[in-house]
Amino acid sequence: FNGTEKTNVEEYCISEGWIKVAAGKALDRKGKPLTLKLKGQVEVWIKDGE
Repeated sequence: FNGTEKTNVEEYCISEGWIKVAAGKALDRKGKPLTLKLKGQVEVWIKDGE
């Protein structure tokens, strides 16, 4: 994402150029992590399990 590697991405959209990442340890009312939607250049790749 924008030239940096992110390992905590919850959801992403390449065509629209956004990712959703967890916002620290904050939780919503249902106990699920709060997410932030960040816009920028998205490049997806799969890392080998080394």
